[in-house]
Amino acid sequence: MKCLKHQQISDKYHRMMIVQEYERAVIFRLGRVREGGPRGPGLFFILPCIDDYAKVDLRTVSFDVPPQEVMSKDSVTLHVDAVVYYRVDSPVMATNNVSNYSHCKRLLAATTLRNVLGTRNLAEILSERESISHAMQANLDHATEPWGVKVERVEIKDVRLPQQLQRAMAAEAEATREGRAKVIAAEAEMKASRALKEAADVIVESPAALQLRYLQTLQSISQEKNSTIVFPIPVDIISTFMTAHKK
Repeated sequence: MKCLKHQQISDKYHRMMIVQEYERAVIFRLGRVREGGPRGPGLFFILPCIDDYAKVDLRTVSFDVPPQEVMSKDSVTLHVDAVVYYRVDSPVMATNNVSNYSHCKRLLAATTLRNVLGTRNLAEILSERESISHAMQANLDHATEPWGVKVERVEIKDVRLPQQLQRAMAAEAEATREGRAKVIAAEAEMKASRALKEAADVIVESPAALQLRYLQTLQSISQEKNSTIVFPIPVDIISTFMTAHKK
C-alpha cells in the first residue's frame, strides 16, 4: 500500500513525456533552461506548472524560395527561384535565440538570393549556378549560425528570362553557329586546295603519275552507264607528234 501511495504521489507531481529519435526536448524550469542540455530521445519527466518544454526536429528540412524578380549587374530583369536544405544544429539556440527560425530562414533566403544575383552578370548567372549556390550557402550559414541552424545545401532551380531577351539570344546563337559553319567550310576548302596543289606538284614531277591518273579516270568513266564515251588524247602523244614534225 505504501509503494502504491508513493507512486500515486510521484505521478501527481511528475508527468512522463517521450520524444522520438529525431527529436530533442528543451526543458524550461521556471523560465530557465534546465542544466544538462536537451532531453531525448526516449523518456523524460517534467513537473506540471513548473516545467515547460519545446520539441525541436533535428531532421533535414527543405523549402522552396519563391520566384524572385532580380536585377542583374548588367541591368537584366530575371525571375529566379531556389531550394534550401537545412537542419537544426543546436536545439537550445534555435529555441532561445530566434522566435521562429523556419519563417526567418525563408525570409533571409529570399533576401540573400536577390543580393547574390545582383552582383553577377547575366552570363555568369546562366553558366555559374554552382558557384552562386555555394555563395548563397556560405552567406546563409554565416547568418543563421547564431540561431543554431546549419544550412546544408542551396540549389538554383530555374532562371527565367524575358521573352524578348530569349528571342535575341536565340538569334545570336544561330548567327554564331552559321559563322562557325562558314569558318569550318573555309578551312576545309583551304585544306583541299593545299592537297590539290601538292598532288599537282607530284604529277608535274612524275609523268608516269599523270598517266596513272589518266587511266584511273578512264576506269571511273567506264563504270558509268553511258552510251558514248569520249577518250581524250593524252598530251604526251600530241607533244611527240609535234616534236617529230619539227624535226
